[in-house]
Amino acid sequence: MDLKITTLGGKDAGKVKLSEEIFGLDPREDILQRVVRWQLAKKQQGTHKAKGRAEIARTGAKMYKQKGTGRARHHSARAPQFRGGGKAHGPVVRSHEHDLPKKVRALGLKHALSAKAKSASLIIVDELKLADAKTKALAANLETLGLTNALVIGGAELDQNFKLAATNIPNIDVLPIQGINVYDILRRGTLVLSKAAVEALEERFK
Repeated sequence: MDLKITTLGGKDAGKVKLSEEIFGLDPREDILQRVVRWQLAKKQQGTHKAKGRAEIARTGAKMYKQKGTGRARHHSARAPQFRGGGKAHGPVVRSHEHDLPKKVRALGLKHALSAKAKSASLIIVDELKLADAKTKALAANLETLGLTNALVIGGAELDQNFKLAATNIPNIDVLPIQGINVYDILRRGTLVLSKAAVEALEERFK
């Protein structure tokens, strides 16, 4: 698969041959859903908590005598049916993580990249560098490329000026190649890869 390379200014910079094994697959929604669910579950804090009856600070004395009142038999005021009592089967602090095989994770990334390539939402840029960390200059470049909602993936080391300039632009995310992931690829409209990122991806899946 051949794709045109462009500069940040929107000029033609040649072509690059993309691997069919990474960018030419037929995207499967079930694999993408599994990977996104795994990512979001791992990200979830799990700090929700409700007090059980054992954790409520109330008297342990019997509420009233067992017999002769005509009322139901009760012991502790900490029981869940009473106002101020403990929560029955409430949420507890826990991890929401679950396992997902490495091969499925790798396949999910390939399918996400292929989905962007198939929908013509993939742009290859020769290099992500700016002379100055100016947001206005970068915003003008992105407007030239028609990017309003995009994930930009650079090489192993991001240009500091580019990274700083992109910080204040809404709906534009910038990540080094190590941070590429399925969720971020799918949540943005367009995927922008540098030549270094393409080379790193092909090396990774070799």
